[in-house]
Amino acid sequence: MSEKKKALKAAFPHTIPVLTGYLFIGIAFGVLLQDKGYHFGWAILMSACIFAGSMQFVAISLLTGGFNLLNTVVMTLMVNARHIFYGLAMLDKFKGMGKKKPYMIFSLSDETFSLLCSAKPPEGVHEKWFQFFIALLDQLYWIAGSALGGLLGAAMHFNTKGIDFVMTALFVVIFLDQWKAADNHLPALVGFFGSALCLLLFGPQNFIIPSMILIVLILTVFRRPMEKEERP
Repeated sequence: MSEKKKALKAAFPHTIPVLTGYLFIGIAFGVLLQDKGYHFGWAILMSACIFAGSMQFVAISLLTGGFNLLNTVVMTLMVNARHIFYGLAMLDKFKGMGKKKPYMIFSLSDETFSLLCSAKPPEGVHEKWFQFFIALLDQLYWIAGSALGGLLGAAMHFNTKGIDFVMTALFVVIFLDQWKAADNHLPALVGFFGSALCLLLFGPQNFIIPSMILIVLILTVFRRPMEKEERP
């Protein structure tokens, strides 16, 4: 078996939870976009070229409302600001990626980041190809879900109110999965209470960046005590 096939075969089981989540979320996105009058082909194109999860849901309202370039830029930066910290955390992992590195940066979604942090390749499997196929499979799931949602939206008409809550539901599931998998819950508690505090102080529209900064500062300052806590 070739090196790439071995890496693909090893990566797939780790992405199954994302497969189930992305199919349903992608379907929700495709249905909502179709409901606003856009052909399902646009859902595929957006998922292939943007691949920004929650921002794609926000983009639906931006596309259907009055166009405002500055508002679009600011909103995109606010919604995706957390990816700055994802990228910083991946600096070491992405070393040696070669030509795959630009795609790894582009495809770094919340769920892919979570898998790249936790999933380890089996012995004898090339680590970089293993990580690449995790990212690629995750995006393919999202594209497939978006296409299916667009087709379903064109074939059936129903009330779409509240359907965009699936993104929030997936984040909750990922948090719970990481909580059960980790022995040390201090980073998760820092994230939870730090975000809650910033939500109270800055409001739902402005809390993301302050909470990310607060979480990074706390985890940086208390990194060594937390690492000691993880050791048996």
